[in-house]
Amino acid sequence: MAACTEGTFELAKESRLPKWFDLPQGTTRDDVTVTMDTYLFPSEKSVFTLKGKRGVTISVVTARGLGGYDHPKQLRNPPSGYPAGYPSYEVLTSGGKVDIVEFRRMEPIFYTSDDASVWKELAPKDGR
Repeated sequence: MAACTEGTFELAKESRLPKWFDLPQGTTRDDVTVTMDTYLFPSEKSVFTLKGKRGVTISVVTARGLGGYDHPKQLRNPPSGYPAGYPSYEVLTSGGKVDIVEFRRMEPIFYTSDDASVWKELAPKDGR
């Protein structure tokens, strides 16, 4: 049975790369794009693809939600100014590195979070 994509998202241009990616020498953040494809079946995972100029794939990483699922989480006291249910977050891990993905509204765009309060509430205590 084939996997079904639940959603495809693009990393906002102003956002840093997910922690599991390193840029090739001579490449800048402005030279690359990142997409995130989420899958719910046969197992929950998010596949991140780093592409360079002309859409050439540089790296593909599969991340899984901590605790075994990728369902978006919300803060106990979410900030004002966002639509209902947002921002929402996914705490993901790949290769021993943890990162937090943020969705600010219902759109195909995601961000990586460096907000200390988000990490304090949602990330594992060792902060990997």
